[in-house]
Amino acid sequence: MSKENKTKETTQSIDEFIDSFVESDQKKEDSYQLIALMKEWSGFEPKMWGPSIIGFGSYHYKYESGREGDMLIIGFSPRKAAISLYIAAPGKERDELLPKLGKHTTGKGCIYVKRLSDIDLNVLEKLCRTTLDRIKAEP
Repeated sequence: MSKENKTKETTQSIDEFIDSFVESDQKKEDSYQLIALMKEWSGFEPKMWGPSIIGFGSYHYKYESGREGDMLIIGFSPRKAAISLYIAAPGKERDELLPKLGKHTTGKGCIYVKRLSDIDLNVLEKLCRTTLDRIKAEP
């Protein structure tokens, strides 16, 4: 039996999440700006995924192991230390674009930024659109 994915779409209110969870006024402003930008770039309405991720669009995945589920295409989480960007742009494009993004760090599947003013939003748009194009192209 495959383990259920903890990160799934919920009906939680995004405004309530931001108002109650995000302490910094700057991070609240950045969150609403990211919502507007990612909605425009993706064409998808924002949805909560799990308790703290705002996602746009979804796709179904199935691994060779048999594990499968649904996941957001692009999204972010305004965490206390940094904003976690969930953008899975493929290797070559990611490698070319990340050095141009601005002040950020990376983790296993995330890009972390302290504030949107630290990064080039045009580069972020390219990373998001590359991710969206890749997901749309998969069978």
